[in-house]
Amino acid sequence: MPLSPVASVAVATGPAQISRERLQRRISVQANVRGRDVRSFVRDAQAAVKAQVGLPPRYALQWSGQFQNLQEATARLSVVVPAAMAVILVLLVVMFDDVRLAGLMVLNVPVAATGGIGALYLRDLPFSISAAIGFIATFGIAILNGVVLTSYSRDLEWIGLDPRKAAIRAAEMRLRPVLTTALVATLGFLSMALSTSVGAEVQRPLATVVIGGLVTATLLTLVVLSAVYPYRAHLLLPRRAASMPILSDRSDGRARAEG
Repeated sequence: MPLSPVASVAVATGPAQISRERLQRRISVQANVRGRDVRSFVRDAQAAVKAQVGLPPRYALQWSGQFQNLQEATARLSVVVPAAMAVILVLLVVMFDDVRLAGLMVLNVPVAATGGIGALYLRDLPFSISAAIGFIATFGIAILNGVVLTSYSRDLEWIGLDPRKAAIRAAEMRLRPVLTTALVATLGFLSMALSTSVGAEVQRPLATVVIGGLVTATLLTLVVLSAVYPYRAHLLLPRRAASMPILSDRSDGRARAEG
C-alpha cells in the first residue's frame, strides 16, 4: 500500500531529538550569560518574550537552569539566614544576660554588609548565591569580633573603670586579636578573589564579599562599638557587680594598683 493516502512525506527542518517530560514534549533553548548577572538577564528576556512571542494553546514556557537554581537557593536563604541570626541573637542574650548588649553585637552585621556591597560594586560583580554565602561568613566573623571587644570592656568595668574608658581601653588591647582574625581570613580569600581559572565565577564573588566586609567590619567595629558601648552597657553592670562581691573586692585592689 503506498504511503500517499495516509501520510505526506517531505524534507524539512526539525529537532534532532524529541524529549518528553511528564508525558509532554519538551524542547530546550539554552544560552550562556556573560558580563551580567543571571537574574537581570532573565528579567529582560522574560519581558521581551512576553512582548514578542505568543504561545499557541496548550503550550507552556518555563525558565530553568541556573535561574531556577538561583530562585530555589534564594528562597532557602530567606528562611535560613533570619533563623541563624535569631539563634545567634538568643545565644548572645544568654551569654551577656542583656538584650542591649546582644543588639550591640548585631550592630556589626550592617557594617560588614556595607563593605561587602561596596566591594561587589567596585569590582563590578553581580550578587549571586556564592556572594550570599560570603555575607553569612562575614557576619559571623564580625559578630565574633564584637563579642571579643565587648567581653573585655565588661571585664574592665568590673575592675572599676568608667564605661567610656573601658571601651577605649578594650579597643586598644583587643586591636591585635581583631586585626589578626581579619588578616588571616583576608589572606586566605585573596587568591580566590583574584582567580581567573575554572570556577572563578563562583569563587570571586564569595571572596570579594568576605574581604570587603572584613575591612569595614574591622575598622568600624573598633570605632563604632567603642562609641556606642557606654550608652548600652552601663545600665546592667552595677547590678552585675553587686551580685559578685568576691570579684568586686579583688578588682578594687587591681584598680588601685593601676591608678
